[in-house]
Amino acid sequence: MDGYRILHCADLHLDSPLRGLEADAPAARIRAATREALVNLVDLALAEQVRLVLIAGDLYDGDWQDWRTGLFLTSQIERLCREGIRIVAIRGNHDAESIISRHLRWPQGARILAADRAETVVFDDLGLAVHGRSFATREMRENPVPGYPAPLPGKLNIGLLHSSVTGRPDHAPYAPCSLEQLAGHGYAYWALGHVHARETLCRDPWIVFPGNLQGRHVRETGAKGASLITLRDGAVAEVTHRTLDVVRWARIEIDLAGAADEDAALDRARDAFAGAIDAAGGRLLAARVHLHGAAQALAGLIRDPAQTRAKLLREAQSQGGPETLWLERVTIAPAPARPA
Repeated sequence: MDGYRILHCADLHLDSPLRGLEADAPAARIRAATREALVNLVDLALAEQVRLVLIAGDLYDGDWQDWRTGLFLTSQIERLCREGIRIVAIRGNHDAESIISRHLRWPQGARILAADRAETVVFDDLGLAVHGRSFATREMRENPVPGYPAPLPGKLNIGLLHSSVTGRPDHAPYAPCSLEQLAGHGYAYWALGHVHARETLCRDPWIVFPGNLQGRHVRETGAKGASLITLRDGAVAEVTHRTLDVVRWARIEIDLAGAADEDAALDRARDAFAGAIDAAGGRLLAARVHLHGAAQALAGLIRDPAQTRAKLLREAQSQGGPETLWLERVTIAPAPARPA
């Protein structure tokens, strides 16, 4: 058959709760971001006329009991199913403890794979076989890869796996396995989830963490989205990242070396904010700002942190208005004094 596209995403963390936001935080916009990113995912799938969407776990965020979360998810999945786009998903560690994910009925055309064993879904019209296994409990400490079926002859085989692989910072070591195991299993593509930073571990075969759809806090900075996969002549022809986030988290470092006074410091901050806002591409930018160096320029800023934050916010908003950038936190570290 001619080439076609599928979409690989993971770690939606739909309606992830917010904690520790400042009183002036645009909480409503940040709270809605995971839903809007999911809408963007569905819009992308429809626009690209993908044939299949793979979700590699963590649709929800723990034992989240508001059924509106699940109903919103199924409403978006129904948008895909109505256009003949099929969905195969697995539950990750967060889904395993979610009451919603255990009891919500999915639309016809969408399937969540079992947790007691690896399952295979065959799409004869696509020449494709998807193999995967859900988490039964939050902590899967064993290596599930040996239980994944051998690749089906004559099909392009994809593994759907929620795993830390060899381990990643800030992620629990669930479903541990080695890169050599994955590469040697015979699949053309491993659609991974669990790690929130985008990473291509291997290209022959393709082994990919797409990252999460939407950053949730300042430890999840940069563009977030999903992997669009082009399949042609029974092989993976291309994998591209497509950005889907609506709130962009960032860390902004402002070096004040050589700044003579506070006005010069604020000028540098304004320039740094302009660059960060431009890179965010019209999204709300939620930033942690760190000023360092040039003790003479920082003397006044250190004395009143609240006033400093207000001054920096004024400079930021001068570059794009009040809905452009929110300062999650401001830290200041003057350069140490030189010994006499």
